[in-house]
Amino acid sequence: MSRISPDFSHETDVMARGALRVVGVDEVGRGPLAGPVTACAVRLDPDRVPQGLRDSKLLTAARREALFDEIMVVAEVSVAHASVEEIDALNILRASHLAMERAVAGLKADHALIDGNLIPRGLGCAATAIVKGDAKCLSIAAASIVAKVTRDRIMVDLAQQHPGYGWEANAGYPTKAHLEALQNLGVTPWHRRSFKPVHNILYQAVSVSP
Repeated sequence: MSRISPDFSHETDVMARGALRVVGVDEVGRGPLAGPVTACAVRLDPDRVPQGLRDSKLLTAARREALFDEIMVVAEVSVAHASVEEIDALNILRASHLAMERAVAGLKADHALIDGNLIPRGLGCAATAIVKGDAKCLSIAAASIVAKVTRDRIMVDLAQQHPGYGWEANAGYPTKAHLEALQNLGVTPWHRRSFKPVHNILYQAVSVSP
């Protein structure tokens, strides 16, 4: 089955309308039960676009790592996060948009190409939402790779501090092993208390205490 490869047409269209600093933006980490949500903004040099950019989910871990290194050399990159506390206080959608806003602010963009169908309200620049943008737009594909590699590395580090949950492999997503560890080991400071599986375990602990 052939896959559509992302191209530079979205960036070219926006620049033809007068934008000078066009960035692609993506986030990773909406679904996990633990850890921050991470966003990235990337401004590619059209003459130095790494070969093989595509949606990070379609790449092997080794290929993502190689492309991450190349992107960091040839592009302008800004990475930002929203914390577990912010996720619980705001909700995951708003927290992911906050991380995107922070990432875009780091590059002083005048137009952002956003993966998805919603535009964060606090971007501070013009923006275009592109559904499945990481499969269509090279700048968003690059952002998806940097965001995923960055967040995966964070979760590997956190796994060393809190062994047993499998974060080095599941990145905080609700795998069977992670859910079993939650039941057996309890909730860490890095777990999102507003997410139902975590909330339910906390509620159980409260309800059975004397």
